[in-house]
Formats: sequence, structure tokens, C-alpha cells
Amino acid sequence: MLKKIGYYPGCSLEGSSREYSESVMTLAKTFDIELEQVPDWNCCGATAAHNLNKTLSFSLPARILAKAEAVGMDTILVPCAACYNRLTMVQHELAKNDDLRKEVNEIIGADLKCKIKILNIIQFIQEYIGDSVGGKQKLEFNKKVACYYGCLLVRPNKVLHFDREEDPMVMDTIMKSIGANSIDWAFKTECCGAGFSVSRTDTVARLSSKIVSDALQRGAEAIIVACPMCHANLDMRRKEIDKALNKKTEIPVLYITQAIGLAVGIPEKELGIMRHFVPVKINMTEIISKETIIEKVI
Repeated sequence: MLKKIGYYPGCSLEGSSREYSESVMTLAKTFDIELEQVPDWNCCGATAAHNLNKTLSFSLPARILAKAEAVGMDTILVPCAACYNRLTMVQHELAKNDDLRKEVNEIIGADLKCKIKILNIIQFIQEYIGDSVGGKQKLEFNKKVACYYGCLLVRPNKVLHFDREEDPMVMDTIMKSIGANSIDWAFKTECCGAGFSVSRTDTVARLSSKIVSDALQRGAEAIIVACPMCHANLDMRRKEIDKALNKKTEIPVLYITQAIGLAVGIPEKELGIMRHFVPVKINMTEIISKETIIEKVI
């Protein structure tokens, strides 16, 4: 039975993180889920608007939510962790502040109700896909992985109410369900440098090098992410990371949607894996029967 929910891709998934969008869309289609884009959506203001103009920083996400409400959406998937954080935070603040909500409503020309359920990509997988993966799985993701949540999926926990703030485990559980060995490591919620990838590449290299180094030291064969900024910093900035570490590193960085997509047999081209800066070469085991297995290289 086809399930339909709202979808806010955000700017990154329309540009620099196109492969994330491709993997989200093809994974949803594989599990009979239709993602309907919020009509006439705009940038949510991440990551700079809230540092420049408070009213603008509330109005941009509010307009997105109002557009979703206007077409009857009660749930929207927001794959970008920064967008998810901004939309959730703004809805929370406006719901409890009538004066601010009235001000913002006047600016955006709408009567925002603040009732929409906002899902990050992990929550989406958990609620809409998790129970069905086993029935479609074709490959065992039988590798040691470092699940990297970053700082925006779980903080502030009192507002987002998603997983544990210091040691989240939902992504680890999902990866284990497709055969991965999820390692225990120290940097799963540390900041990678976020939106400083262009303006302060040196900072990104310093912070991200610690993440990559710890994952490697603990034997990880891939880093799994759920944020386009985290992916960009750990993958696109690998040259700078390697310089900071004074060695070449080849550990690939995959979106969790790509990892699940590979496990259920979606071709890597449809998942956008060829767009990565660090080549993705992972041996996985094809599930033919309980008696027969074949090793394949993705």
C-alpha cells in the first residue's frame, strides 16, 4: 500500500548533496513511499540566518511550515540535519510564544498552527522503513562502521526529543539490522565544523580529522552519516583532513540511506555513490540462500 508524506529537501539536497536526495528518493520508492515536496519552499536560513536577524530566522522556517500546512500535510520528512533542527526549533518556539507567532504570521501572510510532525531521516527510516528492510534485503552490510550523528540531530534534546544526547543509538541499531558491526567510539556527536567548510576550512580540517582518526583507530571500515554538511566535511574535505593527519585516509563516508539502499540491492548509480570524493569500495555478502553466499564488491 502506497504511503504518502510531505518532503522538504532544503538547499543542500538540491545542489552540493544531490546524491543524498537521490538516495532518499529511490529508497522511499523502493518501500512504496511517495514523498511530496512542500510547494514553493524556500531556504530555511541554516546556518547563518539566526546569527544575523532573529525575525528572519523565524520567518524562513515558518513560511515552509505554513506552505506544508496549506496543502494539508501533517508530517514532513526533512533529511538535512540543519534544516530539521531549524524547523523543529522554530515550530517549538512559535508554539509557546503567541506574540512572536503573530508577528511571524503577519510577515509570512499565513496563520501557522505549529502542528506538523517533523521527521529527520533516522526517524523516517525507523517509522516507515525499519520493519520492512528484512523482507527486501539482498546484501549483508557485513562491515565495521562508525555511525556519526553530528551535533544537530540530537541537540537540544529537550526540544528535539530524539535519541540520547551524548550516546545516541538509533542509527547504530538500524545499521546492525542490515548486518553491520557498529563500533563504540568517542566522536559520534562531536562537531565536524558544520557550515564553516568554505569560510574556515582549517577549522573543519582540524575538527573532522579527529573524527576520521578515531573511527580508523577503532577499526571502522566506513563512516555512516545523516547530514549533508557532515558528509561534505568528512568526504569533500578529505584532502585537508589528510594534511592535518599527515597521512592518506581512504575510509568512505556514506549516507545511511545509501547504506540501506545497497543492502536492498539498489544500484549504486541510483544512490549517487559515484559522486563521492572518497571512492566507496565495500565488500558485501549477497544473500542467495542460507546455504549459499557470494562476495560482491560495491
